[in-house]
This record gives sequence, C-alpha cells and structure tokens, in this order.
Amino acid sequence: MTITIFHNPACGTSRNTLAMIRNSGVEPTVIEYLKTPPTKARLQELLAAMGTGPRTLLREKGTPYAELDLSNDKWTDDELLDFMLAHPILINRPVVETPLGTRLCRPSELVLDLLPHAQQAAFTKEDGEAVVNDKGQRV
Repeated sequence: MTITIFHNPACGTSRNTLAMIRNSGVEPTVIEYLKTPPTKARLQELLAAMGTGPRTLLREKGTPYAELDLSNDKWTDDELLDFMLAHPILINRPVVETPLGTRLCRPSELVLDLLPHAQQAAFTKEDGEAVVNDKGQRV
C-alpha cells in the first residue's frame, strides 16, 4: 500500500499529519514539495483526484499570494498552476494521497478518513490537542 504526503517539515499541520500516518503503522512516501515540487501534470492529477481546482490549494499566509494578485478572478486555472510551480510555497499542505482518496489535510485529523489502517496508539497534536485515544479511536 502506498501513501504519499506532500510535506513541509516547517509546518505543524504537516508534521502532525505525517505523525498520524506513521501512527497507523505505515511509512509513507514523503515528498518535501518545497525542495522537489510536483510537475504540472502531477499537480493536475492530484487536483483531479481531489475533484477540485487550483484555487482550493492556493495558500495565502506566508506566500506571495497578495503581491501576485492571485485573488483576482482574471487568472485561469492553468495560470494559477504556473504560479504554484514557480512559487511552490503557494501550494497548501499537506496533501495526502492514499488508496482511499486524496485530500488537503487541514486540519491534520482529516487524514484519519484516508488511512486504510486504524491508529495503533493514542495521538496528541503538537499543540496538546488529543486526537486519538489509547484504543486508537478519535476523541
């Protein structure tokens, strides 16, 4: 079984998501997308699997979103993808792909719906929020 996470290790949500994947007993393929951005075709595949367009994955905070005027409706989906490839920080994270689906996992516990195996232990997010109890069930 292959699980892939498009990950930014500087992001707490991304770290929590990765930890929950590992807590299910699976070591995912980790793609640090800021170092190794997806191709345009791969980004299109992910969006198609998510059933959404590029605007859904555009990140505003800590990015050149405002400077590039990306809220403007004049940009086509293709142009938005080009911006995301030129500035990978614009790609929101973490995106997780599993046999059960593909989604942007914000908040991080959304990943639980995509994991084929249950959590193996209790899990608490970095901020102290309990997500999974000691029986592997959502809190």
